[in-house]
Amino acid sequence: MAGDVVHYIQDLSVILATAAVTSMLSQRLNQPPVLGYVLAGVLIGPYVPGIEVARDSGLLTHDLSEFGVIMLMFSIGLEFNLRKIARIGPAAGLTALFEVALMMTLGFGCARLFGWDRIQSLFVAACISSSSTMIAAKAFEEHRQRADFVDLAFAILVFDDMLTILVFALLTAVASGSGVSAGDFAWSVGQLIAFLLALLALGLLVIPRFIRRAAAHERPETLLIASVAVCFIMTSLAAAAGYSIALGAFVAGMLVSESGEGHKLEPHVLPLRNIFGAVFFVSVGMQSDPLEIGAQWPLVLALTAVVLVGKIVGVSTGAFLTGNGLTNAVRAGLGCAQNGEFSFIIAAFAIAAGILDKSMFPVVVGVSLLTQISTPMLVRRSERVADALQRWSPGRLQTFVDFYESWIEQLRTAPRTVTVWSRVRRSVILLVLDAALLLVSAAGSSLIHWDVVKFFADRFHLPPSLVDVVWVTLSLVVVGLFFLGVLRHLRAVARTLARIVVPAHADDGPDLGAAPRRALTVALEVALSLAVSGPLVAIAQPFVPLSTILLVLGLIALVLLYDGWRSLANLQGHVHAGTELIVAMLAKQSHEGGDVDEDRSLPGARDLLPGFPDLAPLRLDPGDFAIGRTLADLQLRQRSGATVMAIHRHSTPDTSPAPYAPLAQGDVLALAGTPEAIARARQILERG
Repeated sequence: MAGDVVHYIQDLSVILATAAVTSMLSQRLNQPPVLGYVLAGVLIGPYVPGIEVARDSGLLTHDLSEFGVIMLMFSIGLEFNLRKIARIGPAAGLTALFEVALMMTLGFGCARLFGWDRIQSLFVAACISSSSTMIAAKAFEEHRQRADFVDLAFAILVFDDMLTILVFALLTAVASGSGVSAGDFAWSVGQLIAFLLALLALGLLVIPRFIRRAAAHERPETLLIASVAVCFIMTSLAAAAGYSIALGAFVAGMLVSESGEGHKLEPHVLPLRNIFGAVFFVSVGMQSDPLEIGAQWPLVLALTAVVLVGKIVGVSTGAFLTGNGLTNAVRAGLGCAQNGEFSFIIAAFAIAAGILDKSMFPVVVGVSLLTQISTPMLVRRSERVADALQRWSPGRLQTFVDFYESWIEQLRTAPRTVTVWSRVRRSVILLVLDAALLLVSAAGSSLIHWDVVKFFADRFHLPPSLVDVVWVTLSLVVVGLFFLGVLRHLRAVARTLARIVVPAHADDGPDLGAAPRRALTVALEVALSLAVSGPLVAIAQPFVPLSTILLVLGLIALVLLYDGWRSLANLQGHVHAGTELIVAMLAKQSHEGGDVDEDRSLPGARDLLPGFPDLAPLRLDPGDFAIGRTLADLQLRQRSGATVMAIHRHSTPDTSPAPYAPLAQGDVLALAGTPEAIARARQILERG
């Protein structure tokens, strides 16, 4: 027995030493240490000659890697609590919801093209749907990124982790190996929700108090032991209920965090997570055959392309539409474009359950390795990519981008007397209800389709093809009615929100805010369509043909794009006329000899220019950093989010400031944007 222990220790020393060396090499090449751990496993594993460990030591490593999963998910859960979720707000949650739904849709479609059945395709999609907080954090740290987009990316990754855990828990419940029906799906969803509610309700009553009592002794080891005990108990309950140990560990971390002692516990959990996490990634590498990765290179490259394109587009689009600005949205999207630890967990479960073949695991590892390598490069070039995208965007789109962030900020900071929720509550409830009924009717029709055809064909001696056509027609009519209801309520919500930001004209005069209100309405319709259609498509894929879904979404997209392009043209005309008015206001101030009041917006601008963002003048005084430099040199829009709408220079108005014309002393710039963006722009113009 003692000899066995020594044997295990010797093999573990080889494993950890190899992991340490490859991790250092990986970091030396500006890559995350996770890449080094996986490569260590590949080198030690049975598929590469050289360093070898005994088979029983390999099994021990695999068992220890389960502790890595538990500690990794527990530490992620410690970063959550209900207060933090409320503080992060709905914007990051909506972005993550759209991104995960888009990845599930793209992954499902790609897997179907490669010949997998529906349940297998769902697991393949789940394998590539999650991002890696660990890899993204390391990339941001290596490149010393501390900008606003980093906080945005982490907020999105937090919700991405939550949604991935829910998707994984749901898939473990509905997995049958032969497909999934609407009834099984609904029953599994109900069971999962009931289990989570029971676990959270009982846990909130007991665990926070227990952890606070342990912390009251002011001994770190007591707090650590109590917390790990809670983690193992919750993990055991999840496993006994038929769910993943990852779900139980995550819920345990979240409940411990509710005690308010999570910040004391994290430094003590971190070493355990690092050690067992390293063993987990080494175990992943040991199960990966490099030759198998090479043999399946078309699938590896296809899924890698889906990850990179889907995550960049999904996160960037969602983050922009929730009001985070184009630059921050694009940079966050580039920082979240990778696969990591969840991919291995989901793939290992699917293989153990007999859903996916063992050959799928090297594919998942290959996709993860490629995206881990690409993440630092994408983060490093993210600012240049965002700048290029803004620079080469059409003029109409640039105008809209300049205004949209300010509109969403006005919606967020609307006075409490406006009661935004009370004005959209009825439409939102009806929207959710119609969306749920649409999904139920589509799934139900698919579930009983052939039973209905057989019953009526046998009962009334009708041709099955005729019954089939009639049933499909009736189903389309019912689904179409609910679909029209979704569109109607969606448009009602968008119009109501747009009227809050740009109120309609009260008297009989011209409605000066019509153009910006229409542009905002279309943008909100797009945002709400993505928020609603993403989850609907992801859930409906097992029951509705993907071609039908894509056809409907394509038609909606064409209508919205056409309507949006027209509204952007009207907005650009509105902005051009408004800019001339701004120049006239600046000229009037200069002619009257008054000083430029930089502490407040241009007088009367809000009434005369409805829909415009906050406007504030700034005079360039002697010694200001911007004198002699061009707007292109300063990169004011990219760095601050504010836009120079007009410049007044020695009685010479400029309604279209040239990006390469040097700024001069005495120039008065009209800055547009949110108050925070204008403050940042002032600092750049005055101090650099």
